[in-house]
Amino acid sequence: MNSKFETLSRETIFRGKILNLHLDEVRLPNGATATREVVEHGGGVVIIAVWEGKALMVRQYRYCVGEALLELPAGKLEPGEDPAVCAARELEEETGYRPAAVKSLGFFYPTPGYLTEKLHFYAAEGLTPSATNLDPDEFLEVERLSPSDALEACRDGRITDAKTALGLLLYRELIKE
Repeated sequence: MNSKFETLSRETIFRGKILNLHLDEVRLPNGATATREVVEHGGGVVIIAVWEGKALMVRQYRYCVGEALLELPAGKLEPGEDPAVCAARELEEETGYRPAAVKSLGFFYPTPGYLTEKLHFYAAEGLTPSATNLDPDEFLEVERLSPSDALEACRDGRITDAKTALGLLLYRELIKE
């Protein structure tokens, strides 16, 4: 399908620290016009790192859903930052483990109906213990689960974060099997 929409106008409703909200008027392939709400986000990374047979996970309170979630380490891309560099940085900052290398496992768009965010997945290789370096507004605990236990936690509802579930599946399919 090669049906692109033409942007006729854009009104920025909100500019924030991690996202912007736009109201776009677009021309549809059939010539009609419509309004689209667009949440602009700079993208991020998700890292699958296994140390001594256990996946490094972080538990952190997520204000928007009102609960602490168990997730794979992840973080925002800085403007112009290479996703592989971001993955290595975020893993060390959040878990205290420095990777010798990171291997791309692909990317996905979490909610492409209204959100521009693109998440890049990486497997960390050659881990060395280091020190965490959390942002001032970041409060998390590092936990470790075997990859199979983490997948079971996705099935039984202990892990409810989509990027984590997908990252664990990618790891299983592309790295271990």
